[in-house]
Amino acid sequence: MGGTKVSNDVIEMVRSNQDIIMVDVRTPEEYREKRIPGSILLPDYEIRGRAAEVIPDRNARIVVYCRSGRRSAEAAKVLKDMGYQNVYDLGGIIDWPYETISGE
Repeated sequence: MGGTKVSNDVIEMVRSNQDIIMVDVRTPEEYREKRIPGSILLPDYEIRGRAAEVIPDRNARIVVYCRSGRRSAEAAKVLKDMGYQNVYDLGGIIDWPYETISGE
């Protein structure tokens, strides 16, 4: 697995819609190194315990991503299993064609 190409449909949704919660499911170290602007950090290993606190609206439009697409696919499945209705898997940041930022 891995190297999943970013869906053009999801990219367009991200670029055109401000009502999206971008969720980076990588580690804090990876998040500081490089991330998509406006995304929030919710590591895949914390989703079950913290999703309800970080994303209280289960109808929110959520886009998850990781490095290559493996963790984001699993995270999207977990969120859907938890009752989130609008979860989209962006895939890996390595395939993200637009701006990224770094730092705290």
